[in-house]
Amino acid sequence: MYKDTRARIIESIASFLEEKGISDVSVVLEKSTDTAHGDVSTPVAFSVGKKLGVVPYALAEEIAKHLQVENIEGILRIEAVRPGFINITFDVYFYASLIAEIVARPDAFGKNTSLEGKVWAVEHTSPNPNKAMHLGHLRNNLVGMGVGRLLEACGARVIYEAVDNNRGIAIAKLMAGFLFEMHKKEGDAETSLGALCGYWAEHQDEWYTPEELGILPDIFVSQCYIAGDTAGKDPLIDAQVRELVLLWESEDEAVWKVWSHVLTYSYAGMDRTLRRLGNRWDVVWHEHEHYKKGKEYVEKGLALGIFKKLEDGAVLTDLSAYGIPDTILLKRDGTSLYITQDLALTALKKEKHHADHLVWVIGPDQTLAMRQLFAVCEQLGIGKVSDFTHVVSGYVGLKGGDGAFQKMSSRAGTVVLIDDVIDTVRDALKEVVAQKEEEALLDASVRAEALALAAVKFSVLKVERTQDVLFDVEHSVALKGDSGIYVMYTYVRTQSILRKARALGKSIEPGPHDVSRDVSHTLLFFPEVILRAQADFSMHHVAQYLLELSGVFNRWYAEEIILDGTDNEKYRLAVVTAVGATIQNALGIMGIQIVEEM
Repeated sequence: MYKDTRARIIESIASFLEEKGISDVSVVLEKSTDTAHGDVSTPVAFSVGKKLGVVPYALAEEIAKHLQVENIEGILRIEAVRPGFINITFDVYFYASLIAEIVARPDAFGKNTSLEGKVWAVEHTSPNPNKAMHLGHLRNNLVGMGVGRLLEACGARVIYEAVDNNRGIAIAKLMAGFLFEMHKKEGDAETSLGALCGYWAEHQDEWYTPEELGILPDIFVSQCYIAGDTAGKDPLIDAQVRELVLLWESEDEAVWKVWSHVLTYSYAGMDRTLRRLGNRWDVVWHEHEHYKKGKEYVEKGLALGIFKKLEDGAVLTDLSAYGIPDTILLKRDGTSLYITQDLALTALKKEKHHADHLVWVIGPDQTLAMRQLFAVCEQLGIGKVSDFTHVVSGYVGLKGGDGAFQKMSSRAGTVVLIDDVIDTVRDALKEVVAQKEEEALLDASVRAEALALAAVKFSVLKVERTQDVLFDVEHSVALKGDSGIYVMYTYVRTQSILRKARALGKSIEPGPHDVSRDVSHTLLFFPEVILRAQADFSMHHVAQYLLELSGVFNRWYAEEIILDGTDNEKYRLAVVTAVGATIQNALGIMGIQIVEEM
């Protein structure tokens, strides 16, 4: 009933307005801030009243009377209130149908078909393979995977992808650091990096491995890169590093062997961390496979007169029609830039995926570059600007001594690695829960890992994605308040109640009742929360909803005796079941694995 009731309200209001000559208005049912004055409210009389030249309240009264005459099933009360809202209160049978729907199809609640038949490709978490992954990568991953899961909840087929930035000066520094820093012998006679690559190919056992040093492969790679970057401060070494790039581009066999070897360590480290987070990539685009193709699109643009060649030989865009600054596509020496490669890659994506929409989850510092890329792609016929979306997320910082936001910095030594954060939270959780005398938590390492990941993910995703995140370990593991552990504890409470009920042979039956109206009212809006989160590409709507639902449920639990031996207990158990299913669905969309016991 509950779906039909909402649909009929919207259709009835739309029909009423059409009779008055208004057909281009969207009727929205919003959540009332005070359920004493209605369960839902619509402000439609304000926008339409202005078009018709009538007072909003007078129009609201007309619409309310029209709805009353319609006698729509599931409505208890309809009233117009000043200055022009229409408040609607549902009856107990409406909410009984809502609970029955959730109990009957728990996995489906919150999902919709608004994007059914559409294909979206989401590029996210494309870490440079020369460093271990830090908190900045964590947020990018959680936002990117979250966007994909929101799209899937709305019926889209999602292709998750990443770019492997596996070439260029940074990778050459990584190789140089490996050759210099990890060589077991000191005082090597070889001074040329190119020659040293050849020597390595014949004497690989002279170089350390992560296993020999007793460190993880991504830490090994970070040490190599830092060593290479430091050595590159010497102009002579810097020249050798740049020569290494040229040797790589000429496909020198020994250089490519070293390149492939060090990247193997990079990928092993990234894979370990990303598997821990539950990452998914369906396609990984390796930069070395497409970086040359970008020049073909520059030549095409020159031939079409879209771009212009400057006197020094550089190629410049003309983006005046888009109201954004121009950008260089090729340097005067013919060297390509990131945008040149991205043109080729975007074309490859369109050709491979046949996607309706392409999404890039990349930091805010790339906003202008992305706008320029989208515009040039449209000029070249690769796709329309409307086919592309840049999803921006804020920075992740640490809580400083004064409690203020402290941006991470490699040079300042304030970069925090993802694995270290998860391990720290896991240890903190053990200390917090050890204080709970009535329950023994974290008996199993698997559960400890799941709860640590829940705490970390929730802490990042509960913040609106464009805002900076101030990560606080102590706050993330709180058993009360706005933490993932609090939400998880609420879910575990629902399952504990249901296990006890099953042990007592209690039945679950949705039915008319008023004992859990606030809980049922909160459950009603979960599908709208998913739609809003998808539209905003922001998981914080889901996180904040979970906190609200958990708070409402826990207050009800404190006031009510669920298993009281009366007929009402079967209705209450249905509500408990619905709450547990909704929390599980919402956490699943957030990429958080549930635990059944705490």
